Amino acid sequence: MTPNPRAGARRPSPVRVALLTLLFAVMTVPVYLLLVNSFKSQQDIQNSPFSLPFGRISLDYLAAAVQSPQYNVLKSYGFTLVLVVAVDLLCILFAGPAAYVIARSLKRRTQFLLLFFLAGTFIPASALIVPLIYVLRAIGLDNTVAGLILHDVAMTLPVSIFLFVGFIRTVPRDIDHAAAIDGAGRLRTYWQVIFPLTRPAVITVLILNSIGIWNDFISPQILLSPGSGTYTVTTAIYAGISQYSTDMTKVFPNLLLAVAPVIIFFVYMQRHIISGLTVGALKG
Repeated sequence: MTPNPRAGARRPSPVRVALLTLLFAVMTVPVYLLLVNSFKSQQDIQNSPFSLPFGRISLDYLAAAVQSPQYNVLKSYGFTLVLVVAVDLLCILFAGPAAYVIARSLKRRTQFLLLFFLAGTFIPASALIVPLIYVLRAIGLDNTVAGLILHDVAMTLPVSIFLFVGFIRTVPRDIDHAAAIDGAGRLRTYWQVIFPLTRPAVITVLILNSIGIWNDFISPQILLSPGSGTYTVTTAIYAGISQYSTDMTKVFPNLLLAVAPVIIFFVYMQRHIISGLTVGALKG
């Protein structure tokens, strides 16, 4: 029997296995701690955070976290969802047409514009907070939900435009020419012809932006003062933690309530992310 020369090549190297195992542990251990400690007492959490005492597990801690006015994460679900939807819609509204112009233009200044947008991805968000506060204060939008929405839209535009440009460049220009022959202008061509074809890119942008906005803590914490009474999911948890003592039986259940929707959303939509990020390379 002739040995298969590809058999040895298919075996993963020990280094790869070790790195994947380490990465798996780094990603799953925090999730495990969050899950098991959401149903345990304060004493069990402090004495044995990794254990799973089946006889003392209770849903009362999760119910108390839901009903607690101090740690009311469920109440902040609505505001965070509205914030995510508003930012996603505005981002698609601005990023799509801008990317279409950049992708279809061969002018040097247009390509420079793409580099200008990409430069925004290299600036740390924390470095922009202080000047952003002054800008929002100058235009009268400091400590307002509108100011937070405009900030999130500006922060999500660079990556969104980059993804749209990469995908639109794979769409044949003949489609634009056919639409122009039918009398369609540039704007109508994009929204009625090109935009429906960019569905994988749209889904990828929506997923990435939604997860980022849902998990964002620094921006809403600074741009919306605690006195406003408006909290996102992340800032609601922070506002409920006492300055001098921490009740772990409330912190862990609320953290679970905060991250569970985004984890479920990501697991369900991950195949769309992969297809949206690779479709340009496959078509190219």
